[in-house]
Amino acid sequence: MKKIFITLFVFTTLLLSGCTSDTSSNTPEVETIVSIDTEITYNDELTNDEVLDQNESYGSTGALEDQEFTIEEMIIYALEDEFAAKAEYQYIIDNFDVTKPFTNIIPSEETHISLLLPLFETYQIDVLEDTSSSHLITISSLEEAFATGVLAEELNIAMYELFLTQDDLPADLVDVFTKLRDASINHLAAFQKNLDRY
Repeated sequence: MKKIFITLFVFTTLLLSGCTSDTSSNTPEVETIVSIDTEITYNDELTNDEVLDQNESYGSTGALEDQEFTIEEMIIYALEDEFAAKAEYQYIIDNFDVTKPFTNIIPSEETHISLLLPLFETYQIDVLEDTSSSHLITISSLEEAFATGVLAEELNIAMYELFLTQDDLPADLVDVFTKLRDASINHLAAFQKNLDRY
């Protein structure tokens, strides 16, 4: 078991970087951080090259292979990753006797997608087809289901953190990527809480 500690410093930084949403705008709300001290653990078996190879250059696993991105690449990787999370969590619900937290998180993934779609129009990018069903990680137990959720959210957070380090990132991308990263921190905590029962 590997352990990653999200420190109070990181959460303070996130809170100061604009986690709150402006309720006066038409932008869908994304949940805010509810946890300050979270210990994250995940199953080593689900982080090996074999699992990551299943996703190749799709979503966060594709994004994390590079360090610099065009605006188009970031928006496409982000949408792919949100499509992938929604599809994976639906696959888990359909194949295992489980509802929460997957049923709670799927609507959030739909909100994440709705935050990203306007960026395609703003930056004149063709919206890509959702091919996430061909990038599912096959699992065989509920423990693996929760571990997959942990891994998916860890990779998602890392991807948005990497995007936010890019030079001259437009303000609208900073806003959306920050909201999505912060929401994923909450999702990660929910999956980790369930994984810790095993």
